[in-house]
Amino acid sequence: MGNRYNFKEIERKWQKYWAEESQYKVYEDPEREKYYLLEMFPYPSGKLHMGHVRNYSIGDVVARFKRMNGLNVLHPMGWDAFGLPAENAAIKHGTPPSKWTWQNINSMREQLKSMGFSYDWDREVATCHPDYYRWTQWLFLQLYHNGLAYKSKSAVNWCPSCNTVLANEQVVNEGCERCGTAVIKRDLEQWMFRITKYADRLLQDLELLPGWPEKVKTMQSNWIGRSEGVEIKFTAETGDPIPVFTTRHDTVFGVTYMVLAPEHPLVEKVTRGTEYEKPVRDFLEKMRRTDETQRTAEDIEKEGMFTGAYAVNPLTGERIPIWIANYVLMEYGTGAVMAVPAHDQRDLEFARKYGLPVRVVVQPDGEDLDPNTMTEAFPGDGTAVNSGQFSGLPTPEAKEKMADFIEENGLGGRKVNYRLRDWLISRQRYWGAPIPIIYCDQCGAVPVPEEDLPVYLPEDVEFKPTGESPLKYNEEFLHTECPECGGPAQRETDTMDTFVCSSWYFLRYTSPYETGTAVNKEKSDYWMNVDQYIGGVEHAILHLMYARFFTKALKDIGLISANEPFQNLLTQGMVLKDGAKMSKSKGNVVSPEEIIEEFGADTARLFILFAAPPDRDLEWNDQAVEGCYRFLNRVWRLVTGQEELVKGCSSTDDPVIGTSRDKELNRLLHHTVKRVTNDVSDRFNFNTAISGIMEFVNGIYDYIENVDQDARNIPLLKQAFQVLLKLLAPFTPHIAEELWERICGKPGVHLQSWPTYDPEALVVDTITLAVQVNGKVRDHVEVSVNASQDEIQEQVLALDRVRELVGSKKVVKVIVVPQKLVNVVIK
Repeated sequence: MGNRYNFKEIERKWQKYWAEESQYKVYEDPEREKYYLLEMFPYPSGKLHMGHVRNYSIGDVVARFKRMNGLNVLHPMGWDAFGLPAENAAIKHGTPPSKWTWQNINSMREQLKSMGFSYDWDREVATCHPDYYRWTQWLFLQLYHNGLAYKSKSAVNWCPSCNTVLANEQVVNEGCERCGTAVIKRDLEQWMFRITKYADRLLQDLELLPGWPEKVKTMQSNWIGRSEGVEIKFTAETGDPIPVFTTRHDTVFGVTYMVLAPEHPLVEKVTRGTEYEKPVRDFLEKMRRTDETQRTAEDIEKEGMFTGAYAVNPLTGERIPIWIANYVLMEYGTGAVMAVPAHDQRDLEFARKYGLPVRVVVQPDGEDLDPNTMTEAFPGDGTAVNSGQFSGLPTPEAKEKMADFIEENGLGGRKVNYRLRDWLISRQRYWGAPIPIIYCDQCGAVPVPEEDLPVYLPEDVEFKPTGESPLKYNEEFLHTECPECGGPAQRETDTMDTFVCSSWYFLRYTSPYETGTAVNKEKSDYWMNVDQYIGGVEHAILHLMYARFFTKALKDIGLISANEPFQNLLTQGMVLKDGAKMSKSKGNVVSPEEIIEEFGADTARLFILFAAPPDRDLEWNDQAVEGCYRFLNRVWRLVTGQEELVKGCSSTDDPVIGTSRDKELNRLLHHTVKRVTNDVSDRFNFNTAISGIMEFVNGIYDYIENVDQDARNIPLLKQAFQVLLKLLAPFTPHIAEELWERICGKPGVHLQSWPTYDPEALVVDTITLAVQVNGKVRDHVEVSVNASQDEIQEQVLALDRVRELVGSKKVVKVIVVPQKLVNVVIK
């Protein structure tokens, strides 16, 4: 190989060696402390991008560091392999989703291996493999048998032209991405998971996760949206009850109108056969084509329509009009809102737009709100006014007494409400795990017997240009026998949301070859929970929430012991170029394969780890990549240049430290070990850790260049070189392994113990002071940290440079600034 840094040859060599030695294969060992390190597994699109490289490089540093610290590290990899892109490829290119997916998996596996990541590839899983989705189906059945899976009507995106359901991603500008037809909402019977049963635990147990970013916990808390209030029973003049949940029941005397979600079932009933029927139906269709997040955005214009119907306020007996509006959704609360425009900004904007009355029922202290002129609602606490027997009460007391009154008079009651809704898992798609349910005219919905799992996805399917699921038309798949009566039956043609597959994959890694159950409890008890989870903040809500739900549900069923899946969470920042997220459309994509080809995997890893702290966005910089490559060449030249001098790694004796130069290098060595250890283990500040290693390299160079070869402390240099390679090993594993073999005669740097530092070696016994003559720096002097001012003055005045400048002049005084400088004043 010679003395040139031939990264291509080096990286291929060690990747092959690690694979042949099964160096990263891991087993349960009760005698050793475990560490489960996991990065979110990728969708097999076919190409790694720089976001992948950053995510997995961060994880690999931690995994290698923990191994060198003696922990039994589980670091697996797999594929979140079901999903819509495979179906789109099938429609566009005629390639079966299975073939397209496995080709991509094979390609991306090789790309990951080319980065030198230390995965236990024997634990690899792919969610599209029957051996995996068999157990996804089995887990569905466990939830079903425990009352956590059920079927209910729910709204979906529907293209009337293609006659099919569309995923949210397939709705572009309110139209079908394939044909452009306006998309509508349509109610279909769909399978749900009862995640709301776990709402309180999902919320409360966030307190058990101090290793999660606060912003992620806040996002989850807001998504669960627990609120305490009162449900009040309003009544339509048709006699239909309209329950309303509110946290401000103290403002019920200020209700001047009621708003229903356009989708509310009462809307159709109260408008049927009236002059309002058609305009209300048109408004409903418009709302069904509008994204829910747009409808509820604070800056969106409030739109609504009178239904012609009225309701009665149960506390005042007042007749109030019933409206529909864009900002009320059926999915939140009861789908009905009591509108108090004086004390809710959305209600006030709506009331002003449509000329509805405003009534103040809470006055702030020291103010007198005028309902005719107010432009901003007052949502705060104050004193109840215009509220009957409750007038004059401060808000907290008014809330309590009104809640008591409502309950005592049968008008409603206290209630805890959640923003969280049950998880809709049905997908009208082909490329997903089939839902293991059979429909029989005699027996109804029947679960597939466990011994008949998996329900295989048929491969001989035909994709229609409309995008409809081919499972509906595959006779062999569709038609079957009822497991209970033996009569003719049909299979469920919906498949599961891909989030179901990713909600338990971390458990399967603990026992990927288990054939009797989804998870071997003994093995999962050893490995779970995941000690460090790494992934993008875009998964802060759905994936992480669903994984937490699955973990708690499976614990309750008795399949596992863990209560939470991920003890610590790191959400890494994005990789940007020219200030924007890399994307093909922007033309700012940097290919990992091109960087590896030109500079090597170690350079790619080093740059991605050095450029920014892991939780911050990283700006791509070609010059900085080249700088990292130059640094690795510098390390290569340093070690190979001294190779013969520092060969041999058998001695464990600490070197004898003699000269000041020895002390300086030894102090830097131990300081670097302390710095890198703290940066990696406590804070994941890889950028500052690498900076410390670079300073250490400079220090070694400085020692070699300024100490004659005969005077060099060879044992100290040997120790410095070995420590350097150990510190580099987690960041740049290939070059560290190659150089270790060169100086130690055999590979194994990643099997070494992480270096430790000696606190005594960090103690500074001398300091260097700047020497000024009449305020200008002329020299430097090294003195004992314990030297007195007289001793410092004596040393400074004895310096040749100072004596030369003083000459025949008079030394007026010598000023000593402790720890910094000495100024000799002469005349």
